[in-house]
Amino acid sequence: MKKRKEMQLALQMVSGYGAEFSAWRMPGTDPAAYTNTDSYVERAKLAEKGKFQMIFIADTPALYNDLGPQTPMFPMDPMLALMAVARETKHIGLVATLSTTFNYPYNIARQFKALDVISHGRVGWNAVTSSHPLAAANFGARVANRKERYGKAHESIQIVQALWGSWEPDAWTLDVDGGKFADMDKIQPINLEGQYYASRGPLPIPPSEQGQPVIFQAGGGEEGLELAGRYASGVYANPYDIESAREHRQALRQSAARFGRNPDDIKMYAGFMFSIGSTEEEGLERRRQLMSFNPEEIPGRVSYLGSMVGLPLSVNSVDIDQPLAADMLKKAYANPMDPRSPRALELLKKGLSIRDVLAHGVINYHPVVAGTPVQVADFLEEWFLAGACDGFSVVPDIAYDGVADFVNLVVPILQERGLFHREYEGKTLRENMGVPYQYRRLKY
Repeated sequence: MKKRKEMQLALQMVSGYGAEFSAWRMPGTDPAAYTNTDSYVERAKLAEKGKFQMIFIADTPALYNDLGPQTPMFPMDPMLALMAVARETKHIGLVATLSTTFNYPYNIARQFKALDVISHGRVGWNAVTSSHPLAAANFGARVANRKERYGKAHESIQIVQALWGSWEPDAWTLDVDGGKFADMDKIQPINLEGQYYASRGPLPIPPSEQGQPVIFQAGGGEEGLELAGRYASGVYANPYDIESAREHRQALRQSAARFGRNPDDIKMYAGFMFSIGSTEEEGLERRRQLMSFNPEEIPGRVSYLGSMVGLPLSVNSVDIDQPLAADMLKKAYANPMDPRSPRALELLKKGLSIRDVLAHGVINYHPVVAGTPVQVADFLEEWFLAGACDGFSVVPDIAYDGVADFVNLVVPILQERGLFHREYEGKTLRENMGVPYQYRRLKY
């Protein structure tokens, strides 16, 4: 009997607190978790207990949110956080973002390859371009146009992969009796030069158990599709509904096929947020409490919700703790420019208060489920069986208990339904993702 296809799960680590940047104030949370590497290790070990394929750390080389009421969006340094996790785990994959715009390919190649060898083949690189002005300013640079950013990305990935393959698979001899640590005839410079980057090589690092790190990508548009189709085995995506998710996944698979690859060798992970309670009301209450820590943000959220449904909403014109009046609902419509709008309108028409509609996460950057473990599992099952993704990049609202709740309450439901594996398929990230071994890709 053919085995039923199973989803894959990545735990998005954020800055140690969770998806909501006021989570640091929740009871039970360590307010100093940002600098406590043990907190990353603890969450990663929980995710490994739940058989997650990987943890994922996004990153942008800039500080661009207000650290008065909020925590940073990213860890102090993603590679150092993953190094700490690598030493305390055995199976789970370790994926981090590093910009192709503001990092030399040699440094990228060396950092990820070293961690891949140290972790015995569990590492992935999320290769992204950077366009934020504050990131550019940190490197004394200007914001490059899209063509230049993606031109740099292609060169960076090609040089990085060449550097990763600068040792032949059997170059590391370790011949103690003959006094030959490695065969230098099988360790060669790569001598690649493009318009933006160049490197002589080689790296001083042998292959890992999976050959080389897995490449991920997280970017949209035609340029992003080409980058993913050429190089990536995993893609982090941000769709808000099943239809757009399915379309994006199909476009990725078609892009992989155009470059002579098996479409099954590229996996799309849809971003997903959750707040778990024993009832839906408990899940919503968690989100209401998180919102209450930043009351100054409420007016802006209410106004934005109004733009999503075509109404001039404000905290001065409506009671946000009451449902919208019937005459206002008659005028409401889903803004076609915002894919989150149909969900917002649906909840308003159900008679929820504006505060509760916002608590459902309708203006968050990923779909949100606030409810029971079964409701969370139902959402994941619906998207997965609809072909909207190969798996999910899940982000708990509050890390300190959200990860444990997902592992202990949601994962068993998915396993019982035959939607998620019970054991790791192998020792490397490639094995656990179901993508092929790769090494020494030198031609493009």
